[in-house]
Amino acid sequence: MNYLLMAQPASGGAPANPIMTFLPLVLIIVVFYFFMIRPQMKKQKEVAAFRNSLAKGDKVITTGGIYGKIVEMKDNTVLLQVDDNVKIKVDKSAIVRDMTDVSDQK
Repeated sequence: MNYLLMAQPASGGAPANPIMTFLPLVLIIVVFYFFMIRPQMKKQKEVAAFRNSLAKGDKVITTGGIYGKIVEMKDNTVLLQVDDNVKIKVDKSAIVRDMTDVSDQK
């Protein structure tokens, strides 16, 4: 009969604390927020502020790599002059960088 008692698992010890069980999951979520989500939200706000600050005459680059100068702006579109007598209409969200600060290199 001693063998039967030895085969049963020991039920000693206190039950696991539910807070300690979920603590690693909460820590992972906090780390993801501060290292991934928050910087991405900050970058999106900066890009939105940049696109709202665009004005006629700014030199910009599109996502496709087209350099141009803003000739006309509407709600969601921008008319870019890419060469003499060559103008293209692009979506405002396609503009990624302002080239006003960069000097012309030739």
